[in-house]
Amino acid sequence: MTVTIRPAVPDDVPALVELIAALADFEQLTHLLQVTPEKLLAQLFGPRPAAEVLMADLEIEGQRRSIGYALFFTNFSTFLAQPGIYLEDLFVLPQHRSLGIGRRLLEQVGRLALERGCGRFEWSVLDWNTRAIRFYETMGATVMPEWRICRIAGDGLQRFAA
Repeated sequence: MTVTIRPAVPDDVPALVELIAALADFEQLTHLLQVTPEKLLAQLFGPRPAAEVLMADLEIEGQRRSIGYALFFTNFSTFLAQPGIYLEDLFVLPQHRSLGIGRRLLEQVGRLALERGCGRFEWSVLDWNTRAIRFYETMGATVMPEWRICRIAGDGLQRFAA
């Protein structure tokens, strides 16, 4: 059994859509899921990519299967006057957890942040996901309880912008 971490390519989009659906199911958010292969392909590999993805592939007896991913994008800190990386998703299929794959994905994104001169590497975690919170803290992350995410989306964004 070999696990490889690598940048996603356009041919990964169908597998990535399946992994995103599995994440939505895990987070009990399938009612919010609107991803399609076409939309994701355009956003990741179109003329102005909105995000990047690292894939975690498992190879057993010559068969390769994508079992996890990290999707991230560049943000910016005015206080640091530096770019940062924001990790939108980190997901490994449940049957492949506790093998260090999530750690490897997270470390690789952290290395990219350093290589790119970023001042921060940030992400959010659901408050009920205590296993993930403990995992992130063991890796040196600080969960910042004084910060809250604000969001306007969907119809609310349409009304707000009108």
